[in-house]
Amino acid sequence: MKISKYKIFSYIVGVTLFASCKKSFLDKDPNGLFLESNYYSTVEEAFSGLIAAYSPLGWTVGGTDNTYISKIGVMDVASDECYAGGGGASDMPGWQALNTYNMSSALGPQAGLWSRNYTGINNANIILSKLEGNTTINADSVTRFVAEAKFLRAYYYFDLVREFKNIPLILIPPTLSNAFDQKQTSSDSVYLQIEADLKAAIPNLPETVSADQNGRATTGAANALLGKVILTENNTARMAEAASYLNIVNTSSQYGLLSNYADIFATNNKFNKESIFEIVHTSEQKADWGTWPYYLANVLVNMVGPRSYVGPLYWTGGYGFCPVTPNKVAALKGDPRFSTSIANIDSIVNAVAGRSYSAGYQNTGYFINKYAPLQADVATVGQIELNFAKDEIEIRLADTYLMEAEALIRGGGDAGRALALLTAVRARVGLSPVAATLDNIYHERELELAFEGHRWFDLVRTNQAASVLSFKGFKSGTNEILPIPLQSLNNTSLVQNPGY
Repeated sequence: MKISKYKIFSYIVGVTLFASCKKSFLDKDPNGLFLESNYYSTVEEAFSGLIAAYSPLGWTVGGTDNTYISKIGVMDVASDECYAGGGGASDMPGWQALNTYNMSSALGPQAGLWSRNYTGINNANIILSKLEGNTTINADSVTRFVAEAKFLRAYYYFDLVREFKNIPLILIPPTLSNAFDQKQTSSDSVYLQIEADLKAAIPNLPETVSADQNGRATTGAANALLGKVILTENNTARMAEAASYLNIVNTSSQYGLLSNYADIFATNNKFNKESIFEIVHTSEQKADWGTWPYYLANVLVNMVGPRSYVGPLYWTGGYGFCPVTPNKVAALKGDPRFSTSIANIDSIVNAVAGRSYSAGYQNTGYFINKYAPLQADVATVGQIELNFAKDEIEIRLADTYLMEAEALIRGGGDAGRALALLTAVRARVGLSPVAATLDNIYHERELELAFEGHRWFDLVRTNQAASVLSFKGFKSGTNEILPIPLQSLNNTSLVQNPGY
């Protein structure tokens, strides 16, 4: 559905207000046209509005620059895990600029990230403005929908404050009179609001959801996110608090580490016991190029596949983005998680005559395997490259184990518990225990969570980015955040981030 009354705001925050249908709980059909002022008068209408707030989670294309905007892909390129790759030095210029840290307000991946998150925030704000204090809709539904909207608003703001730091904090839908006058606020204020939203949401979210509701927020997801938020704020005095929220998740019977690491990422094993918050993708849309950019599948999957590939396991039509850096190959070499994380395409094609692929830009012979376009996952409907149904696991249990261990060590908490958490993650893949030091915990995160979009954020929050990313041209004091998109600077009160 479109919420046209607020379309004017798209030009200052870089959003395109749309909500698409998704399989599972997002599988809703439009029932006609409604005036926004008369909408949200029934549970069904309110739920449709809530779907609009969830929808940007799954964007892998679109945004104000109308291109490929996968958060995982962008963050992998920003980190030491991948180069930009693709078909050449001019393929996806924004990603190429990020890869060498030569971004400007007009060049980089920032417009897609900005529009994804502010679209979600705007749609969450609309729902909250219509439902908070609403007495005409079933009270239980209102309570849950409000909690979900606050969780989503917190999620989107957490991404924005980490990516841009200096952002407008908008809590009500803008009007025509103030749309272009929104001003940036302090990151401290944004973090306070994120925490407030999550703390308000937690008591009113369900512990579990039925299979047809998979993808909706739960108490586990909110507690995990809140623990991560506090950890990211880097206040040593609050590490015990961060650990306490993460501990709620880590001791819950709802979750457990899978015995086989590769099973976490299998397309036919969605919402497994290790998954805490997962972003839904589906091929049920039967998408083709005429559907652009309203895709419900995960377009990143095709982007990271080898180009013109002839051989086993993988589909032939990949685009060659995000080739794995030699540094990351060396870091994972010999680790039991290597083959799940990295595909050695050179080794595969050189093993048997007749196999081949076309080396893309910055090719290293190594590709992301966790999100690779597998032949087994090729859709039988629509345009193949636009219909891979692999979900994105935003938060999973090994991540929260390692975050709790980190918070305990940084806050002078229970070192024995920190060791047990770190040991559990390593034991799952057959590795022996190591001491629960911060260096060991950070290294374990690097290996365990490779290519899942966490590495760049981890490097920045632990003050390692300048040294680790120096080979890419990372500039300390500037590149810890991204530039504000040009589209959002023009004719507004926003000010560009320092160094851009």
